[in-house]
Amino acid sequence: MIPSAMIFAAGFGTRMGPLTRDLPKPMVPLGGAPMIDHTIKLLRAAGITRIVANTHYLSDRITPHLTAQDVITNHEAGEILDTGGGLRAALPLLGSGPVITINPDALWLGPNPVDTLLDAWREDMQALLLLVEGHHAIGRTGGGDFALTDGQLSRGGPHVYGGAQILRPERLGEIDDAAFSLNRYWDHLAASGPLHGTRHPGRWCDIGTPEGLRLAEEALAHV
Repeated sequence: MIPSAMIFAAGFGTRMGPLTRDLPKPMVPLGGAPMIDHTIKLLRAAGITRIVANTHYLSDRITPHLTAQDVITNHEAGEILDTGGGLRAALPLLGSGPVITINPDALWLGPNPVDTLLDAWREDMQALLLLVEGHHAIGRTGGGDFALTDGQLSRGGPHVYGGAQILRPERLGEIDDAAFSLNRYWDHLAASGPLHGTRHPGRWCDIGTPEGLRLAEEALAHV
């Protein structure tokens, strides 16, 4: 069992326009509750006991809400660290070994995506990314992110990365910059061995824009 998860909650949410002028994006309501609450619920339902979230933009508007749900927060003062730097800064709070990372700005429909990851994880993996087939990605236009062949990933292809994964973070210290994306870390890991992926069997919606939020609300209303 993997006991720890990291929720990335530090971003500015600029694509959400006025919705995030006075509110961090993870606190924007989805189905009557802050969207981050849906993510916390998925993690708790899968048995994850330690949840850490990084904060930065308008942290005073989200930290009390997370603390009330026994979510540990790691505030990034000064420069925002992006996903890779944010995960590395939170490692003392997460403990050792593999960790689940998940973005709060997505709607997952169907089986619990965290359960899907845990069921597919093997100890010989460096990273296991949860992918969505294009026709299951609500509102998605354009191409995908990865090709999936016999469980292994290559860049480009029809599958969309849904923002959830299991990752071994031990080599994050090999990246020199303080702020960097996990995209860069994937490339670093892939230089020495394969990255793995598994498919989410349900539907998924990116909630990065007001239009994405509208589509997610519509999809949630029909569940």
